[in-house]
Amino acid sequence: YGQSLFYQDAANDLIPEVYDQAVKESELEIVSRPEIQVEQVDKGKEFIFTATVAIRPEVKLGKYKDLEIKKFNREVTEEELAKELEKIADENARLLTIEDRTIESKDIAIIDFVGYVEGKTFEGGKGDNYELEIGSHSFIDTFEEQLIGKAVGEHVEVNVNFPQDYHISDLAGKPALFQVDVKTIQVKEIPEINDEFASEVSEFETLEEWQEDVKKSLTEKKQKAIETEKENLLIGQVIEGSEMDLPEPMIQGQIEVLMKDFVHRIESQGLQLEQYLHFTGLTKEKILDQMRPQAIKQIQTDLVLSAIVKEENIVINEEEYEAGVRKMADSYKMDYDVFSGLIKRREDQNLEKEFAVQKAIDLIVESAKEV
Repeated sequence: YGQSLFYQDAANDLIPEVYDQAVKESELEIVSRPEIQVEQVDKGKEFIFTATVAIRPEVKLGKYKDLEIKKFNREVTEEELAKELEKIADENARLLTIEDRTIESKDIAIIDFVGYVEGKTFEGGKGDNYELEIGSHSFIDTFEEQLIGKAVGEHVEVNVNFPQDYHISDLAGKPALFQVDVKTIQVKEIPEINDEFASEVSEFETLEEWQEDVKKSLTEKKQKAIETEKENLLIGQVIEGSEMDLPEPMIQGQIEVLMKDFVHRIESQGLQLEQYLHFTGLTKEKILDQMRPQAIKQIQTDLVLSAIVKEENIVINEEEYEAGVRKMADSYKMDYDVFSGLIKRREDQNLEKEFAVQKAIDLIVESAKEV
């Protein structure tokens, strides 16, 4: 095989340990994976490599106290209440099978389909007993519209065009023919919002009592949403007034984290990434581009808040730490002792920093003025 193969194996064994030691000795705050370049590897000589990394950038803080922010309307309106009741009614709708009419918009059509491009089938172009909501635009082009007016048992030829920027290059911009069989038509039967419905979906006997409870819950949600929006707007002002230079590897690393979370979410819904790309017509590159602004905002937020913690010399005492852990345990509906035991066994927990950052956020919000 030659010596070079064994040098490669030896390097792979040595680099992680030596790199970790060099990181500790450097005391740098590294925010990217290293780019390794082997400088010297030869018999009888020292093994030398360089590791190029991005380090945490310095932040020149702008104003973060006594900021101004608009007043928020914290009252739940009648329109908001009505929409929430309609949403609950929709969630409790029954699916009825329709046999005496053709497909209409908002119906759910159960279909079998096979797609052809240039007379040949393609991967992902076949489905059996697929539930398609007409008007959801989950299929490409005018696929759904062409099923309107069709009856159960009818065979339909659907002609569509794949988008020019479709993620599968062999299909991008090409016309496709789908052979579709309509098997079932279903429609949602949304219950009437009255005393009877209220008693079925809640512990209350009357619509009036249930409405009051829903309004109370909505008010709590709105208050939390307002507090979150207020925090985000104020932190946005701090970011805008501060100066920092983000290294590109740091941004790319955060995008990768967002992408992993995204893939995990869609997989929990029973979809693989390739299936999601196929149904939406998006590309992985386009999704990554869309995530870039969010990644930058997350990094900027972390940097300015950490800078405020340092500037204000914020520390967490034992009482504050325990209170923070209790709050987390409550949010997970777990016993405090059990939860705190789990926290101690986790080496990747950095709760003191998290609680300190929250104190920095509280400082920004509490000093702000509503105008």
